[in-house]
Amino acid sequence: MSNQFQNPDLDGISSSGLAVALIGPHDARRRIVANALAGTDVTSIREFNAYPSKLEDAAKSMDQDYDVVIIDLDSDQNYALQLVEAVAASGLVTVMVYSMNPDPNLLMNCMRAGAREFLPHPIVQTTLNDALARAWIRRPASRNANRSSTSGKVVIFLGGKGGSGVTTVACNFAVSLVQECKQNVLLIDLDLPLGDAALNLGITTQFSTVDALQNFSRMDQNFLSKLLVKHSSGLFVLAAPGKFPQVEISNEAVEKMVSVAKQAFDFVVIDLGSRYDLSGSTLVERADTVYLVMQAGIPELRNSHRVISEYFKNGGSNLEIVLNRFMPRSGGVDEEHISKALTRPVQWKIPSDYVTVRRMQNEATPLALEDSMIARAIQDMARTACGMPAKPEKKKGFSLFG
Repeated sequence: MSNQFQNPDLDGISSSGLAVALIGPHDARRRIVANALAGTDVTSIREFNAYPSKLEDAAKSMDQDYDVVIIDLDSDQNYALQLVEAVAASGLVTVMVYSMNPDPNLLMNCMRAGAREFLPHPIVQTTLNDALARAWIRRPASRNANRSSTSGKVVIFLGGKGGSGVTTVACNFAVSLVQECKQNVLLIDLDLPLGDAALNLGITTQFSTVDALQNFSRMDQNFLSKLLVKHSSGLFVLAAPGKFPQVEISNEAVEKMVSVAKQAFDFVVIDLGSRYDLSGSTLVERADTVYLVMQAGIPELRNSHRVISEYFKNGGSNLEIVLNRFMPRSGGVDEEHISKALTRPVQWKIPSDYVTVRRMQNEATPLALEDSMIARAIQDMARTACGMPAKPEKKKGFSLFG
């Protein structure tokens, strides 16, 4: 059984970029941990076969050179706990300990000394991966070599009308950012009270967006990490609750949550559904991109026009129109009339494919993980968002020459 100080439901995220120090006088035990670390994607691992003789000097060195320090408890328990306390004091490094002794009192002493994770022997790979995931999220943004010195991008999906397919597009866009662009991505379901992102992705969650909003005064990267679950694609999700929440959402809470998320992820994708009650918030205004998802119908066109008039009065340079379930020869409102009515062009057209979408919903398998016209359209959206060229179109027909 795993003994962790964090939420045990959190799956691992890519730990690329982490520098790890492994301190263990006992060679055999240290090698077990080192071999487990070799099965992760941490950037660098350095082994130390003895405890440092000077705690203060060791702590300074660890702060400067490492993101994670893993310490053997069993070789000298008292000294190891002193080392944990010294290294953890700055708060810049995640300290983990490993031991063959699962004594609850020992766990408590480790926690009091400042250890974040307890890794019992034998080391379980998934337990280690999850611990490293939390360390990556917890790490100060200034130490993340793969990110800018400021923060990640915020992308919002908003529906012109209920039933426009916002959640389907948002979920698959987020998965595509992970799979196509190799980005660390968080999907936040703000389509309260009954958002369907978790259902679309086939995941169950212990915590929700409401837990984050109700506790926004405590919100930091460490607290956020406890609320997230990870989809098998690598996408992190902060889901909507499974029940009607009894909470009033403040703009301050939303903005604090998003601000913290931006420091931990390359992209924060927000599914707003058809919610238009954040008029006092700067969320839409400050987003890097807002995708307004609509269909080619009179009700959607009317509502989308009203949304643009209300929320994008100053031009909305961050707004992009997504025409979902697009059928070129459907006989409905054509693309030219849509562009005129909205006073801006349609940037993205996602083809209609009822059978494929229905299968995705029934099987909870993202479209972005399969090959279809819908998947390719959404993948191109994601690739453009992260500065990559669109995928080359597949050649039609066949050739005798291969």
